[in-house]
Amino acid sequence: MLPPLQAGDTLRQRYKIVRPIGQGGMGSIYLAEDLRLEGRLCAIKEVLMDPGLPARSQQQARDQFYREASVLARLDHPNLPKVSDYFAEDDRDYLVMDFVPGRDLKEIMDEARQNGRFLAETEVLGWISQLADALDYLHHQDPPIVHRDIKPSNLKLTPQGRLKLVDFGLVKLLAPDERTVTVVQGLGTVYYTPLEQYGGDTGNTDARSDIYALGATLYHLLTNTPPAEAKQRFLRPETLRAPRSLNPAISLRLEKAMLWAMAMHPDDRPPDVATLRDALRPDTGPLTTVTDGDTILVQPLIRLPALTTTIDRYLAAIAAGLLFLAFTVTFLLPLVR
Repeated sequence: MLPPLQAGDTLRQRYKIVRPIGQGGMGSIYLAEDLRLEGRLCAIKEVLMDPGLPARSQQQARDQFYREASVLARLDHPNLPKVSDYFAEDDRDYLVMDFVPGRDLKEIMDEARQNGRFLAETEVLGWISQLADALDYLHHQDPPIVHRDIKPSNLKLTPQGRLKLVDFGLVKLLAPDERTVTVVQGLGTVYYTPLEQYGGDTGNTDARSDIYALGATLYHLLTNTPPAEAKQRFLRPETLRAPRSLNPAISLRLEKAMLWAMAMHPDDRPPDVATLRDALRPDTGPLTTVTDGDTILVQPLIRLPALTTTIDRYLAAIAAGLLFLAFTVTFLLPLVR
């Protein structure tokens, strides 16, 4: 197996490695200088090929990587880093993206937790609204693109307050027959991975898998506690603690919305990101994030259709009783007489 890239190594006589900035099971991410464009920094995602695959399978995997990397390169959205190049070298595949400066949301959350506080709900909703906008864009591509690895550490906040969804290592494209095709093999991170995603290529993942991960990310950011894994929840549903039991400052509306997004079965989740974004809308109207010379409008996040709570069930029981009483008085008592 080839050794990892070192500072000073150059790829394609263009990208000079500065240092590694991320590591995962499928490869590494490096900060690099673009020698053709002075002063430009980029992030290079290295994808390792499984050496155990037959030669034909490796070639098919590489062809698939090229096809789908070309789709990523056509994306253009303010909350996504621009993919500018892709190539293979020394039996490894590389995806070149804009380098996004700033801290990721996991770092920001961890700092708040260490200081004994929770992130503010309005601030987190501003970030999540930007994320929802990016996902809505991805899911409406032709074919639709499913990210499959949404988590706080893959969400970076630029110094200007712009959220960027980074790391396309596990992206899937939805084929016309609605089955998913993997760009890079992987399952994502367990806390944010829905149950259907554990099926690998045979798993019935779609845009609702990203909705689950968005809900789980929101849960973690607001409670400082990762949610119970989907496989654990399948066996013991009570392992998922109510968000408000961990952070009482979370509004009931928001708790309902995130639990709706994290429903175990895809059919029980919001059908699309736009519906979830509407469910998250504060009663006070649209949110904005004011940055240095740049005001980022956060789309109004419909109110969630009321989900069942103890009070809901109590009121429903009273209503049902009154309806039954009215039915009895109107129709049954005349028959008795």
